[in-house]
Amino acid sequence: MTRHEQHAHEQAHAHGTPHVHTDAHGHDADEPPHVGIRTYVVVGIILAIVTALEVAAVETAVIPTQWVLPFLLVLTVAKFFLVVLFYMHLKMDHAIFGRVFYGPLFLAVLVVVGMILLFHVLPTYGKFSS
Repeated sequence: MTRHEQHAHEQAHAHGTPHVHTDAHGHDADEPPHVGIRTYVVVGIILAIVTALEVAAVETAVIPTQWVLPFLLVLTVAKFFLVVLFYMHLKMDHAIFGRVFYGPLFLAVLVVVGMILLFHVLPTYGKFSS
């Protein structure tokens, strides 16, 4: 322990405040490291590519019509995870914060899938023949 660290440790005990352990760069040793600028750029590029795929799926006839909504749903969930994990720093936070986002996401996906089934799949099979 350096003389500076020893002095901080002694002062913390003298004032009754806990000492925060830091690494060589002065960051809290108990806190997980944050990602760098390169990670944010890579995630931004991936998000731009996924957005281009979404636009292409809607504007072109490459994907059959009945598969466009499920395809968009999968891409939307992927974008949600990327934004929440990296830009909202959920990857570096406590696990309880993840549950706050993943629970409602799961419910939203269930609602969207239910609506797709209710309004797009069931009407074609549920019509009575006269």
